[in-house]
Amino acid sequence: MDGSASTKQHPAPVIGIIGGSGLYEIDGLTDTEWLDVASPFGQPSDQLLAGTLEGVRVVFLPRHGRGHRLSPTAINYRANLDALKRAGVTDVLSLSAVGSLREDLAPGTFVIVDQFVDRTFAREKSFFGAGMVAHVGLGDPVCARLGDALEASMGVLDLPSHRGGSYLAMEGPQFSTRAESLVYRSWGCAVIGMTNMPEAKLAREAELCYATVAMVTDYDSWHSEHDDVDGATVLRVLQANADRARALIREVVPAIAASRLDPCPSGCDRALDTAMITAPEARDPGVLARLDAVAGRVLKGESR
Repeated sequence: MDGSASTKQHPAPVIGIIGGSGLYEIDGLTDTEWLDVASPFGQPSDQLLAGTLEGVRVVFLPRHGRGHRLSPTAINYRANLDALKRAGVTDVLSLSAVGSLREDLAPGTFVIVDQFVDRTFAREKSFFGAGMVAHVGLGDPVCARLGDALEASMGVLDLPSHRGGSYLAMEGPQFSTRAESLVYRSWGCAVIGMTNMPEAKLAREAELCYATVAMVTDYDSWHSEHDDVDGATVLRVLQANADRARALIREVVPAIAASRLDPCPSGCDRALDTAMITAPEARDPGVLARLDAVAGRVLKGESR
């Protein structure tokens, strides 16, 4: 012993990629297999594609299912995050199509958002509830370490990018009215999308480091000099962005794996330490059983 404090090491990092519209596969994955991962929260969007990228274990989940079968409201966000956790994922990158609410964030820009405004209303937003109540902190919902890795990788690739800004999560599936788009601009939001809430909230509850790459496809409905957003416009820009998104994944996955520390500097991996407030004698055993992956670290620790 050299007298220095010992440091508990994380298990080997496993990078989860949640691909949104236009991104259904990852180039360069080897030793791939599609996995059926059962979740007590229901059916995930699809099987999970597991493989190795630059020596790092990667698990890919098509958010809408292959063929884009699921609308944003129909996605089972709880099952998706629970399945990723059960597959050993430690860090989650979310790639999503968004509309821009700012003049300087033109279509084609990759935005590393750092905040969210949740305007969704028809989704299950927590793993916890009656029988086991928990309140996680969400002041900073994006892992700064992942944000740093994304920023550096975008610089290496010379991608049009911007770090920082709030993502307005709307319910959809319809796009915004012009009045709504102008309201969200007045709130200071940077981009608008339909899928990253409650995804980011659930990642925090599952103690997963999480970051979003918001790929701008349009100016929503507010810009007087651009056509209002429609599905054809979104798909056209997404197809143009797809190669750059895959290049970003190839660049950033090894960087994230190399940067993983114990504990997470942002505290993502300890989010439940003080979050669960239901008294042990009042906890529902059935609810606890569903939380074996999401909250197993803390629940097992309490049982010792």
